[in-house]
Amino acid sequence: MPLIPEEPQIHEKAQGPRATPASGRTAPTPRPVPGPRPAAPPRPGRPGPVRPAPPAQRTSRDTTAAAKPGRAGPAAPATAATDPATPQIQLIPATPDGALDAAEEAVDLLLDSGRTPGDVLVITTGDAHPWAAHELSFGDTAYWAQHDAGDDVFYADAAVADRAASRAVVVVALNGGPEAAAVTALSAAHSRAGALLIVCGDPQRINSVLGAGV
Repeated sequence: MPLIPEEPQIHEKAQGPRATPASGRTAPTPRPVPGPRPAAPPRPGRPGPVRPAPPAQRTSRDTTAAAKPGRAGPAAPATAATDPATPQIQLIPATPDGALDAAEEAVDLLLDSGRTPGDVLVITTGDAHPWAAHELSFGDTAYWAQHDAGDDVFYADAAVADRAASRAVVVVALNGGPEAAAVTALSAAHSRAGALLIVCGDPQRINSVLGAGV
């Protein structure tokens, strides 16, 4: 009696990603970030006496996390640099209250894209970033020693930004402060950014300061 060949089993094709978000939810719009860079090496621990953990530890986070309350909309398209010596400028619309959150998200995206923490400098114009306030509590010398080590994201106030060294990426958070602080921060950032300058704040204010020759 002839054998009847077995019929091939047909497996259902795995469904691909959904084209539209689930009902009632808005799909987050990713911010523009630089292209991939070599993966960052493990970040070394800091030598010296044990300190309490800083308020905001710099680590890469899931970029698909829900947006924080008060954060502004998606970033404006990056402006291409025409001079190789001029950094690319990217504007991220944000209110003064949301500028620091926007800057934090920009840093997370940079780290997730392959930038090393030592590539990034963050300048604030209003209240100091919690990390900077924490580290300055141990003294000015210890604070700047971490800047000189160059192995982590460094946060500086606009008033001392001129002391910071150049880094590949500089992020400015216009989180308040007088107009003079914004001018100082943008001027320092523009001269210290090697490849990319990201500014989080009111676009009209940013363009006004940048157009004034910063």
